[in-house]
Amino acid sequence: MNIRDLEYLVALSEHRHFRKAAEACFVSQPTLSGQIRKLETELGVSLLERTSRKVLFTDVGLSLVTQARKVLHEVKVLAEMASQQGESMAGPLHVGFIPTVGPYLLPLIIPALKAAFPQLELYLHEAQTQVLVQQLEEGKLDCIILAAVKESEHFKELSLYHEPMVLAVPEGHPWADKSELPMQELNGHTLLMLGDGHCLRDQAMGFCFAAGAKEDGSFKATSLETLRNMVAAGSGITLLPKLATPHTAKRDGVCYLKACDPEPSRLITLAYRPGSPLKGRYEQLAEQIRRSISLHLDS
Repeated sequence: MNIRDLEYLVALSEHRHFRKAAEACFVSQPTLSGQIRKLETELGVSLLERTSRKVLFTDVGLSLVTQARKVLHEVKVLAEMASQQGESMAGPLHVGFIPTVGPYLLPLIIPALKAAFPQLELYLHEAQTQVLVQQLEEGKLDCIILAAVKESEHFKELSLYHEPMVLAVPEGHPWADKSELPMQELNGHTLLMLGDGHCLRDQAMGFCFAAGAKEDGSFKATSLETLRNMVAAGSGITLLPKLATPHTAKRDGVCYLKACDPEPSRLITLAYRPGSPLKGRYEQLAEQIRRSISLHLDS
């Protein structure tokens, strides 16, 4: 038995499909299947139900998968500890971002990060909060950058910045020429929102409901760009995070107003596993991001 065998086993439990699991492990399907059989022979137990067309694990197989995850996690910790022997900001680092942060934050920070840490190999992954949290727990990611939510409270979190939300309305809207708008003015209005799974949706809805506004139940966007295009088409109004808005008050059929009294905002954090020996690396990364982003939020 070796570490690679355990990786095959865990991958098969996640994908429930031999070909997909093999692709995820960058090996051929016969190789993965053969190693699983070899593992069963070595342990003297059946891990899978061979009579089913689906990939079904036996009770023993499920127990071993749980233990394999723990072993792989400890191997990850050992690798992190070993990396401390070299430069603290050198080597690979897998960072996850939520879709409402990554496309707008990365262009602002990547040049600065590469200049500050030239030996750091950044691998960037985008997914919704629930997926990122799971991947961080499983050791597939080193850290994640997301809006602070309940699901991430059990991690260590470093505050990066508070990001205001901006009201976006179509040209020709009665509010189009305003520079700012009190949140109470939204009372009775309907707003376009992102679909389920986006933490920004819940945060924006919280502010809107407090102001007496409601959600447009006939439409749920999959991205901020879809929301922006719907506003430009005159289909409604919405709240967008500031980094996703232009520096000008009007562009491409959309007018952007500062929302106030209170100003809706979200806290963006860098989260990592408690006890990680790379704490110093994450702190340096967070500090550089704070420096890089401050001018863009103050403008």
